[in-house]
Amino acid sequence: EKMNRTAASSSSSSTITTTGASSSLSSTTRSNKTKKRRGPVVRSGVSSTNSFFTNAIDFLTSRMMSTKREDSARRKITNAIAEVDASNAPAWEELKLIATNLKKKHDIPEIIDLEAGPTSPKCLKRNFGKTDEEIRVHFFRDHAGWCPYCETVWLLLEEKRIPYTVEKINMRCYGDKPQKFLKNVPSGMLPVVVIDGVLITESSVIQEVIETKFSDAASYPSMMPPKESAEANTAQTLFRLERKLFSDWMQWLTGNFNEEAAREKFCQTLDDVDLRLRKTSDSPYFLNSGFSLVDIKFAPFLERMAASLLYYKGLKIEGSKRWPHLDAWFAHMSNRPTFRMIRSDYFTHVHDLPPQLGGCVENNTQEQIIAMNAINGRDGKSWQLPLPPLNQSSLEPLWEKENPEKDRLEAALQLLSNYENVRRFACRGASTSTSRKRVSAPLSDPYATPNEDYIEAVDVALRFVTAMLLRTDNSDIPQGFENALGPNASQETKENVALSLEYLRDRVGVPRDMRMPPARQLRSHLNFTIVNL
Repeated sequence: EKMNRTAASSSSSSTITTTGASSSLSSTTRSNKTKKRRGPVVRSGVSSTNSFFTNAIDFLTSRMMSTKREDSARRKITNAIAEVDASNAPAWEELKLIATNLKKKHDIPEIIDLEAGPTSPKCLKRNFGKTDEEIRVHFFRDHAGWCPYCETVWLLLEEKRIPYTVEKINMRCYGDKPQKFLKNVPSGMLPVVVIDGVLITESSVIQEVIETKFSDAASYPSMMPPKESAEANTAQTLFRLERKLFSDWMQWLTGNFNEEAAREKFCQTLDDVDLRLRKTSDSPYFLNSGFSLVDIKFAPFLERMAASLLYYKGLKIEGSKRWPHLDAWFAHMSNRPTFRMIRSDYFTHVHDLPPQLGGCVENNTQEQIIAMNAINGRDGKSWQLPLPPLNQSSLEPLWEKENPEKDRLEAALQLLSNYENVRRFACRGASTSTSRKRVSAPLSDPYATPNEDYIEAVDVALRFVTAMLLRTDNSDIPQGFENALGPNASQETKENVALSLEYLRDRVGVPRDMRMPPARQLRSHLNFTIVNL
């Protein structure tokens, strides 16, 4: 909301493009206009010992293959147009067993400690090993992880390891805010914290209060240099530079007046940022003393600038080598356990920014169009198997060593942990009814109604997708998964299942659902199934 207000005052655009996942949305719209049909009959049974599953999962024993399948009764539906053969689809319990073995291989604990373990977007309470009585902070942040101001507070709490509880609130662009929250915060603005019973708004004020109240260096590392020190003055100068960079970014991203001048102005300010980083010879961060609140303030916006300006303007920032000290900063930040789990990916950002800002303007250059197609997975490579390797030179750089098998496992674990809700959610893509209420964020559709006639068919497809993600043969393209719904599935059934998987693919959120590398694996494996359907 704060970004929207700032953008409205700084934008000089006369033409605003509110870009979303247009391909997915248009496909869903087409399906909504078709006459509603009943879903397919799904037939399940015992799989053949020669099925793809035996070959794909090398440690699935013959004993596991003979495990009794899910109920094999056939559900008859009036006017059913096809039958989906689920006999070769592995049961969810079988897939969980495979995942358990793979977790041991990759040293992933059976149970993740959300309260004291690694940073996680899913946690609602963080005590860092302290008692619940020591929790003094209650943190209100947005559900989807879109708000950059919430991110600064989130990073600060995690870096200082301050115990806190979390309450997630919708942003206006994707849902209603609870009346209880609005009663205490009439503006509805996020973030909000309650510290020792006192409600505080405005991210900069919250940061200052946190740093002041939790200043015991023995318990909570300081994120600011001592007052009146030379480095404290440097920090204040950098805070002003961050706001100038933000202003130049907003002016260029949301406007189309004097494009070249706006680009040059932004790049000059980013040159100043890179120069500032060069001056810290003893540290890869903004201050010589090391990681600080300055990095926390810059981080949410630099990641959004890198995504949005590549997508809407064709300017590559991260990994371009034009700003080498900024690249080094990105590398060190992305390997910090906190930021690594909190930062988003380019696809999520380029679609969550327009509803927050009121729109972003494309410049339609060749570089911009190429980048847009790649980030949206429409270039025939980015979300297609086999996936190109991820590294520091990728369009969206990865600053850590890629581990495709572990990334696939992480994606599979998210499906396995919530598959009943995921399959129903996906079936919104096959819905023929109109949402009772619309929101401005195109990838958020909280009031959509799923077409439950296709839940069982989508369930079969998702079990195949999960099995592909769990393969251990390191094959570039999974073998034996091409006919997921069986030979008798009608074209209409295939189309509706494909629409459901497409709906799911375009709504995988980072970091809300998973990190960028697993999200990339999930999107590409959903795409593989969609193409085959």
